[in-house]
Amino acid sequence: MALMSCEVALPVPLRSTFTYLVPEALAERAVVGARVLVPFRNRALVGVIVDVARRAPEGKPLKELHDVLDLTPALPPRVVELGRWVANYYLAPEGEVFRGMLPPQIDLRADRELHVTPAGTERLHLLAAHGNRSESEVNELALLRLAEIEGKPVRADRIAQLPGGTRAAESLLRRGMLEAREVARRRKPRTQRIISWVGAPPAAGAGAGAAAETDAQGKSPSAARADDIARRLQLVLSEQTGPLPLAQLLRRTGVSRAAVERLVRSGTLASWEEPLPSAAAFELECDEAPPSHVLNADQVAVLGEIRGWIESRAFTVGLLHGVTGSGKTEVYLGAVEAALAQGRTALVLVPEIALTLWMGRVCRARFGSVVAVLHSGLADVERVREWWRVRNGEVRVVVGTRSAVFAPLENLGVVIVDEEQEPSYKQEETPRYHGRDVAVVRAKMESAVALLGSATPSMETFHHAQRGRYRLLQLGSRVQNRPMAAVQIVDLRDDFRETHNAEPVSGALQSAIAQRLEEGTQTVLLVNRRGYSWYALCRSCGASIECQHCSIALTFHKARGRLECHYCGFSRAVPKVCPKCGSKHLYFVGAGAEQLEERLNTLFPKARIGRLDRDTARQPRVWQQLLGAFADGRIDVLVGTQMVAKGHDFHRVTLVGVISADAQLGLPDFRAAERTFELLTQVAGRAGRGELPGQVLVETYHPEHYAIALAARQDYFSFYEKELQYRRMMHYPPFAALASVLVRDARLENAVKWSREIERYFAGAAAGGVRVLGPAPAPLARLRKEYRFQFLLKSPRRTELGRLLRGALDHCSRKEIPQKAVLVDVDPLSLM
Repeated sequence: MALMSCEVALPVPLRSTFTYLVPEALAERAVVGARVLVPFRNRALVGVIVDVARRAPEGKPLKELHDVLDLTPALPPRVVELGRWVANYYLAPEGEVFRGMLPPQIDLRADRELHVTPAGTERLHLLAAHGNRSESEVNELALLRLAEIEGKPVRADRIAQLPGGTRAAESLLRRGMLEAREVARRRKPRTQRIISWVGAPPAAGAGAGAAAETDAQGKSPSAARADDIARRLQLVLSEQTGPLPLAQLLRRTGVSRAAVERLVRSGTLASWEEPLPSAAAFELECDEAPPSHVLNADQVAVLGEIRGWIESRAFTVGLLHGVTGSGKTEVYLGAVEAALAQGRTALVLVPEIALTLWMGRVCRARFGSVVAVLHSGLADVERVREWWRVRNGEVRVVVGTRSAVFAPLENLGVVIVDEEQEPSYKQEETPRYHGRDVAVVRAKMESAVALLGSATPSMETFHHAQRGRYRLLQLGSRVQNRPMAAVQIVDLRDDFRETHNAEPVSGALQSAIAQRLEEGTQTVLLVNRRGYSWYALCRSCGASIECQHCSIALTFHKARGRLECHYCGFSRAVPKVCPKCGSKHLYFVGAGAEQLEERLNTLFPKARIGRLDRDTARQPRVWQQLLGAFADGRIDVLVGTQMVAKGHDFHRVTLVGVISADAQLGLPDFRAAERTFELLTQVAGRAGRGELPGQVLVETYHPEHYAIALAARQDYFSFYEKELQYRRMMHYPPFAALASVLVRDARLENAVKWSREIERYFAGAAAGGVRVLGPAPAPLARLRKEYRFQFLLKSPRRTELGRLLRGALDHCSRKEIPQKAVLVDVDPLSLM
């Protein structure tokens, strides 16, 4: 009997680990971080060993591990430590945390195989000898005979082909006559070839097959053509886009594949293979130029300080606060270079999948094949391939979105979080971790440098920098001293008084767009609403048409002729009369991106107008083609939602217009002003990034609101001081730790009953200055058919808040309140 046992974290929604015996044959490989296959409730699950004991606990019957899946532990010890910290801090099941840390094929998405047990063999002999068999017994016999004939485990898809095979298999599994195991099946990953510019074109006449005759300048026609091809490739790869997939490069330049191959062989171009993005990975085809290696004085000073931190090998957190277009990316690359020079590794996090492709190519152009890209948009097999390259030490730099913070890098030297204020770093499903905060903790565990970058840092991060907890670095001007775009506020109240018409595009913005069309430059318009109209309203009874599953009005999409819910996906045809009172007087309120595009086509019939939002970007090729067309100048005006507000570097954009800039200010969220300021500042940074000056027009009904007025001045420091006063007065972060507890159920009476039970616990257990607000209906009181009640907890001390929340979850377990009914969100970014 095995004497060794281990604690395994399994991908189940339970806040506990599970103890298993380790067979003697597996003892050597059963170490912390190893993936193991274990029996769990009549099925086989893949888990991670988080602790090992040399002796098994006595007096407790335990099951044995089935298998240890890898020769090398899947997760390094520091990453296991990080996972346990995330589970403890965010009060999440350890197994759910580790499931998110491993590549997708490790989760049970592989084939299911069924093994016959000794009891199943006995059952086979019994049924074979028994002549008068029922239908279920006939099905069981056929299944067991198949396993006997095959002489090996039977795949579930083969069993499904037998009459009654699936039911028979489940019955035999329950009775212990079959045993299920999950096995991964690997496929060859699909890749694409990437081409990068390396150096100067080859000397004239060096190309193969150069003609003997020369022109007046001493070059043969072949050599002249070769020089022209090289110049075209250099223009695209070095000055406009950076590294590109071969297919895109051929399409954009008109150069032949053979010519590219000749330049690769000569060393003028470099090439490598990288995973082909899946349908969810957006491949940008725009003029986002790779940063140059020439640094200005501010960049040199900032990078010198960061290098000193990295060389000291001491944990340091730095905030790189630089205005839009100030060259933060080049500082990031310098920091990565410094870490690699110390023999360490680097991790670069970006907020959007689309940005990983460009950042990954820029890093690969600088550092070569030691760069890997990790994000959820990759197909499973490609993600597995990249993940194991990292784990096996083939990779020294990882670029990715928030989940890449768990990349199995060892000897980490620097962790970079670009646009650290972005809410996309916060996961909205269990485990509800914040990628930026986890990155800082990981840097601390690894004695590394955490570098957070932003033009509009979050209030919490900048407060840490002001108090000296983080080191503040600043880039106060744009690259090449280009001026910031001039920002003008358009008061829509004045516009209405003049026109008596509530147009989505004001007169001032119409004039500015017309001027850009005459000049031949480009315009970006931001409208933070999808669809055609915000909602449908009955003018007779005042009711809006709401979702059947959520307490929210449906959005009108004219192109599809439907009213749709953007939360649960419910949709319905547009009714001819009000469902509540039967009136025919339905009115569509508000202008979304679809309506704005239609109106612009009416105002400027000769303009080439494109729209970029979730509706038009459902297919990645549409996203790619639209941005490619805008980058090439084939679109004059680009209308879009937040997708157009950040991460793009279009040098011919001289006008940015913001429609309904104050739309977020009315939301019941204490971060509404901060988000409005950030969005306006970021989108203003899209204008004037090239040689041409830029202008920004911000349309609003509340020009006096400090978030809008200070964003127009691009005055972050004044906004920070103003917002800080409000946060201090209301006891919101950064002056208090915050958590929300959401109670939900499809039955209203259950949600109410459980909320009152938790309220009684908080009333008796709250101490240490913890304030408990609620329960109250959540801002979205019903979502996806579930009724929701919310508690909001504020505490000056995180330890007291954590103690109270753990006690509440334990209390729920004692009262048999289902775990899935109570959602705890530590440090929530949204209270909706």
